Order: sequence, then structure tokens, then C-alpha cells
Amino acid sequence: MSASDLAQRTCIPCEGGVPPMKPDEIQEYVPLVPGWSVIENHHLVRTFEFPDFLQALAATNRVGQLAEEQGHHPDLHLGWGSLAVEIWTHKIDGLTESDFILAAKIDEIV
Repeated sequence: MSASDLAQRTCIPCEGGVPPMKPDEIQEYVPLVPGWSVIENHHLVRTFEFPDFLQALAATNRVGQLAEEQGHHPDLHLGWGSLAVEIWTHKIDGLTESDFILAAKIDEIV
């Protein structure tokens, strides 16, 4: 599977009751989302840099729209010239395949 293949998939809303991905499962997906860091096998983080606030805000709005479409909502931290994104599945307090799908989709629009 490639990053592009991953980005073509749809996030599946988590109803809870499923375990978060194990570290070895997470490592299989890491190469598909270059630029993203896995923090404590719990969440994905990436910071995007922009030349000014307005472009960072526009990217934030694009990510917000995507999140609504996918029903999967990351934590967004907007700053002057930057957008930091944190993704994990809150229902299970860990990572799922949908987190990696969302990261790949964000890479395509940012």
C-alpha cells in the first residue's frame, strides 16, 4: 500500500470496544505518512509551516472541512505561519488505521 492508496480510503468512525493498534502495527503504517511523528504509540503529530498567518489559517480551514467530511477530528493548533496537527482516536485513547488515513488525506490538501 502507498500513501496515495491510504489517502483514497475513508475513515471509519470508531464506536469504541476495539483495542488501539499495537506498536508493530503502527510501524507498518509509519512509512505511509512521511513527515508525521508517532508519539508514545498514542498519537500522530505533524507541524506544517507557512509564510504567513493567512495561509496557515486557510490550511486550518481545509483540514477542518476534511475532518467534518470524514467524521474524524484532529486537534489543531494554529499559530503565525504554522499549523500543528495531532491525531488519535479519542474513543479508544490510541491509534487506529483511520488516524493514518486522515494523516494521508491531510498531506494531500495541505
